[in-house]
Amino acid sequence: MEIKKVNENKTTTVMISGRVDTSTAPALEQELKDSFDECDAMVLDFSNVEYISSAGLRVLLATHKVMSKKGGMSVTNVSEDIMEIFEVTGFSDILDIK
Repeated sequence: MEIKKVNENKTTTVMISGRVDTSTAPALEQELKDSFDECDAMVLDFSNVEYISSAGLRVLLATHKVMSKKGGMSVTNVSEDIMEIFEVTGFSDILDIK
């Protein structure tokens, strides 16, 4: 998994590539936590996410909780496979998916 971050006008865009699973979720969680103080809103770009496990979903939920008290969080460029995971787990009702 690779993570790139861009902070512009208090909005942090996080571009994630690869698999978000048990082995990579802790690194993603730390990167997102490190961004909380510097942003009011967060955009997670899933253009290149191939897979997300329950560990990755937990990270998204925790980040959503923190960011909902600020300017919010959205997830963009979700593939059909990832969208299916979001729908089956109910995350499509929780997350702002664009």
